[in-house]
Amino acid sequence: MEEYYETNKRRWNELVDIHAKSKEYDLENFIAGKNSLHRVELEKLGDVKGKRLLHLQCHFGLDTISWARLGAKVTGVDFSETAIELAREIAKKVGVDAEFVCSNVFDLTKVLEGEYDIVFTSYGVLCWLKDIDGWARIITHYLKKGGVFLLVESHPFMWVFDDASEELKLKYSYWHNEEPLSWEDDGTYADKDAKVTNKKSYEWQHTVSDVLNALIKAG
Repeated sequence: MEEYYETNKRRWNELVDIHAKSKEYDLENFIAGKNSLHRVELEKLGDVKGKRLLHLQCHFGLDTISWARLGAKVTGVDFSETAIELAREIAKKVGVDAEFVCSNVFDLTKVLEGEYDIVFTSYGVLCWLKDIDGWARIITHYLKKGGVFLLVESHPFMWVFDDASEELKLKYSYWHNEEPLSWEDDGTYADKDAKVTNKKSYEWQHTVSDVLNALIKAG
């Protein structure tokens, strides 16, 4: 499993610079004051002022910093050293108090202590995790009693179709498999034309019931 994560990390380290320059992330306007959060998470969490918020798999921290701008006391976590370095630079540049920790989600208890009012994670995060039960236990570990966990994620059935087909054609299993799907991709969702050296990545499928049952078991 370590090999899979290291391969993914090499790719994500490379993608940081590409994403930071992309229109998708619009970093220039973000630094000028734009909020990167979407309506769904803003409405679900409401007023976060003064609340401690842990953001798992934060990439280079735009959503984390956006929560801080709304008054939350934030900690962002990502396994990419390059992403965390940039997140810290952006937070300093915009004058926001935000903590960023470089860690694999599963190793987080080795480097981060404390309890949080909110644990937040969103948009394309679950596919990078093999052990969904271990992920759920991390959430339970950090979420204080009476706290709120918010996951904003695509329905996993989206990922069973053949992207290369003009017809709606099933290609991949909906069910979780211990062995990941292996991809060789040039470009990235934020810049389809980008030239990427680290093309290989590994992903795991998790059904809705997998996620719900993991969270229930973790308490």
